[in-house]
Amino acid sequence: MIPKRASPWCSACAALVLADAAAACDTAVCVVNPDTLALTQTITFDDQQSSYGPGRHLDEVLSLNGARFGERFAGQSLSLAGNHDSVTGAALGPPLALVAGDAGQNLALVHMGGTARTVLVGYGSAGFPKRDAQGEGAIAVQFDRDQPALAFDLRGGEGGSAQVQFLRRDGSAIVTLQLGPLGEDRFGFSRNDGTSDIAGFVLTNFDDQGLALDNLRFGPPPDLG
Repeated sequence: MIPKRASPWCSACAALVLADAAAACDTAVCVVNPDTLALTQTITFDDQQSSYGPGRHLDEVLSLNGARFGERFAGQSLSLAGNHDSVTGAALGPPLALVAGDAGQNLALVHMGGTARTVLVGYGSAGFPKRDAQGEGAIAVQFDRDQPALAFDLRGGEGGSAQVQFLRRDGSAIVTLQLGPLGEDRFGFSRNDGTSDIAGFVLTNFDDQGLALDNLRFGPPPDLG
């Protein structure tokens, strides 16, 4: 039997799937209705060990199926905007390199009271387990494979705003988008030309109560031909 060659994602198929969602967008990454995106993989965090209150803190990069989670990328600078993390500057590359925050200032998995939901939060400079730090730290995500589109939910917004920086595998910036005012929101993002070059993103926020990340969705349909 001749081994079947592993097929890469079909860029033409992905472009067709994403065309309607991004048709009216004139920026490099379009904010779209997440329900218009055909995404095949979801990270809910619900299968991860977590706890109530301040959560289960992680001082290291969190590696899950298809993506890794940290604070920022190597080469970027971390500063403060009040109690909130601000991530600026160019990332180093290639390759793009994800890094965790300092001890007590990285990530935590928090179990939401009254639900079966676990969410991911970034911890700010006040440090774990202080309430003033919970949800106010940066969250960086690096995908195993470059993406043309993705979606996620933001939890706990109180009318504030968030910023999402999208990066390529070589560390170069694609675009930075501003989101808000925020509540309990679902967002979809699509490259305006269907290009599969989103290697990662950095999420920061300026919401008084901080924000949590949930239900990260990515992965275009594979080429099954």
